[in-house]
Amino acid sequence: MSNQCRILAASAVFLASLSIPSAIIAKTQAVTPTLPDRILFGAAYYDEYAPADRLEQDVAMMKAAHITVVRIAESTWGTMETAPGVFDFHHIDRVLAAMHKAGIKVIIGTPTYAIPTWLANQHPDVLAITPQGPYTYGRRQNMDITNPAFRQAAERAIVALVSHVKDHPAVIGYQLDNETKAYGTSGPNVQAAFVAHMQRRFKGDLNALNAAFGLNYWSNRINRWEDFPSTNGSINASLSGAFAAFQRDLVSQYLAWQADLVRAHARKDQFLTQNFDFEWRGYSYGVQPDVNHWQAARALDVAGVDIYHPGQDKLTGAEIAMGGDLARSIKGGQNYLVMETTAQGFPEWTPYPGQLRLQAYAHLASGANMVAYWHWGTTAHAAETYWRGLLSQDFQPNATYREAATIGADLARLGPKLANMTKANKVAIYVSNTALTAFDSFKPQAEGRAIGYNDVMRAYYDALYRQNVEVDFITPDNAADLSRYKLVVVPALYAASNADIDRLNDYAKAGGHVLYTFKSGFADENTAVRYADQPGRIAAAAGIRYQQFAAPVGVTLDGDPFKVGEKANAVRWWMEFVEPTTAQVVARYKHPSWPSYAAITRNGWGRGQVTYVGFMPSDEVLGALLQEEVRQAGAESGETVRYPLIVRKGRLTNGHNVRYVLNYSANSAIYDAPAAGQDLLTQQKVGAGQKLALTAWGVRILEEDGH
Repeated sequence: MSNQCRILAASAVFLASLSIPSAIIAKTQAVTPTLPDRILFGAAYYDEYAPADRLEQDVAMMKAAHITVVRIAESTWGTMETAPGVFDFHHIDRVLAAMHKAGIKVIIGTPTYAIPTWLANQHPDVLAITPQGPYTYGRRQNMDITNPAFRQAAERAIVALVSHVKDHPAVIGYQLDNETKAYGTSGPNVQAAFVAHMQRRFKGDLNALNAAFGLNYWSNRINRWEDFPSTNGSINASLSGAFAAFQRDLVSQYLAWQADLVRAHARKDQFLTQNFDFEWRGYSYGVQPDVNHWQAARALDVAGVDIYHPGQDKLTGAEIAMGGDLARSIKGGQNYLVMETTAQGFPEWTPYPGQLRLQAYAHLASGANMVAYWHWGTTAHAAETYWRGLLSQDFQPNATYREAATIGADLARLGPKLANMTKANKVAIYVSNTALTAFDSFKPQAEGRAIGYNDVMRAYYDALYRQNVEVDFITPDNAADLSRYKLVVVPALYAASNADIDRLNDYAKAGGHVLYTFKSGFADENTAVRYADQPGRIAAAAGIRYQQFAAPVGVTLDGDPFKVGEKANAVRWWMEFVEPTTAQVVARYKHPSWPSYAAITRNGWGRGQVTYVGFMPSDEVLGALLQEEVRQAGAESGETVRYPLIVRKGRLTNGHNVRYVLNYSANSAIYDAPAAGQDLLTQQKVGAGQKLALTAWGVRILEEDGH
């Protein structure tokens, strides 16, 4: 058989497997595993990395710190399966025995994110081919997750591991893989699968494909399916966007495939999760471009996330809140598990005294039912030598460990009460993987860098966060019912279908408030620019139109309408020359050469309102604008304090309201308690209006009296 025939045969097997997710989702809905009913507190634990046999000592230290859960095994493939079909579970067995004896629960990770040396040697084709060429062995997550040899070996490892541990009483659940993505896989087999996918999507009609994607440009037209080129060299954002969506679907399918395998061999009471991560900019930053979390999470029982954030003077809590709000939203408001978060981390993250406690409770304030550190003890080798866990390389108690022990002691008492808190937020941020990919295909250049989709999203999220306005995240995958929100903020919806935009406009017409930002509505779901007045499908609802735009230099808002001062009044990143049709002008541009086009408008649309912001405001303007938008929408939080004093609210399972008051400052602060109740950390009664002192980096958890 020729190599091309082998590729096509393997692709046919893979394509046949694409029907699996719907069946797995149905099984997911039929199973009722046991989810945490108290706050779990723990760390990742790697016996196979340990510098010495210190399991007994580690467990004793965990017990002293009130650790209640560890995650193990996701990194063990090379030690667990030393040759094909030759298994050695001793690292896993000894940890399970020790943890069970100590009363510590265990989450087992399927060990498929880092392949063993023998697999790469025997099947070098498992290493992914990317636009930059084939991976070589060494780094983790270097495999083609669609490769039949990889799938066969992964299935053997998963089935053997789950079958071996499933009946152990310490095992409460499984983490599927680790921070899973497609890893850029785009070799001939994946390209063949993509072509078959496009054939199905366009029902074999190449004329429709060429028209939708504008492939006549630069002679990119495809006249026969067998001439379909690799997307690795594409200059067409429509084709590249479709391939990026296909790669995200590969991740969803892969996790669903793993879920099916694990469920077939696990106990019915054991849950399935995954540790989703976010766009990485040295820490967790924004919406993950490589995974559709909403679709991928359908195969899970509970969402899990890895949230990392700056520390010391750069600790603001924004990344903790954003990651938590995303995690809570991807399963429709369900509480989530923090599988990994910062302990000591990089040297620039080493927490000041008090910060570890603040961080832990900040996770709970967004709805986490588990906080687990990465990791327990720090490795002495390889890439993560300077990414430190609770313990440094000496594995002895230190200030961070001792502070963790105070958290554990509190949660041993409060865990059942704080678990499964619910939220009823009035504001949502609408995000889209399709829009992200499309926007980032044409990033504006400003301030000496490329501006991405998440820059826009985070600016709006952070402005609301600083005002203590909590949000949910919604996407085209879960935006069917918008009516529970007073305000929906839509950042940079560069590419969207007519139906998606109509859903937002109809929400406004029915009485809701929508805020669209610049570069929204410009292109359809195929990243084809709309042949219409811009902003396309948004234009009528927003009551505006524009034809031209520019990169602003020396542009301000006329008259400093938000009273923020000269520097903050500057127009940033992008400016659209907005002309109102029915909208009222909130702010206009000012420049000696440009006409005074509208910059911000508001338009009554049915019983609601649509605001359009045609440029990127400064943080100060954005704060003032959003404060007014929240007020007009009737979505105020009721809090008068602002960052660095952050307040996050919810309702406990006993029906009482709870407030987490978090002081992100090296200075002490005062908070006026709005209602009578109890400070759960100090166990002291609190009166309505009582002034409560918070220390530097301090926290209060206030349970209100009554229902």
